[in-house]
Amino acid sequence: MYKYNGKVIRPGRAWSSDAGHHPANWMLLSDEAKAEIGLVYEADPVVKSFDNRFYWAAGVERALDDVNEKNEDGSAMLDVDGNQVVTRGLKSNAIAQVKETAAGLLAPTDWKVVRSAENGTDVDSDTLAYRAAVRKASNDIEAKITAASTHSAFMALYDAPENGKAPIDDWPDA
Repeated sequence: MYKYNGKVIRPGRAWSSDAGHHPANWMLLSDEAKAEIGLVYEADPVVKSFDNRFYWAAGVERALDDVNEKNEDGSAMLDVDGNQVVTRGLKSNAIAQVKETAAGLLAPTDWKVVRSAENGTDVDSDTLAYRAAVRKASNDIEAKITAASTHSAFMALYDAPENGKAPIDDWPDA
């Protein structure tokens, strides 16, 4: 980026200096001409990248566990109903997602279970086995989430091996 007297000069926009007015095509000037009118080039600041699933900003981790919010004076922050304000942590959000995924995987066969309960119709063994596998996978994934005691251990749940599924996504095939 170019600056004049500490102020950023935007490409494609006309601007004024002590030497006069400069047209919007000032970027076409040679480096020497830019220096003569007082323009100084500064490299854009490097912005560190981060994975916003796990970080609020570069180097600022999201909390693993739920956080009870506090006011500036240290007292409990309450909502309009007088309940403690809680910011859900990574684990709570991940477990909620696991439950939602399990419900979505079970939903297509729910009608068979309801029909069986209402009419006594048998549910085929493949469906029962699949539903049991989904529930087991859900429980296993939740246990892995709960067991993650560090930020890096939690993030590792999302790392997929070369020929497999990430632990957080280890669901049975339909």
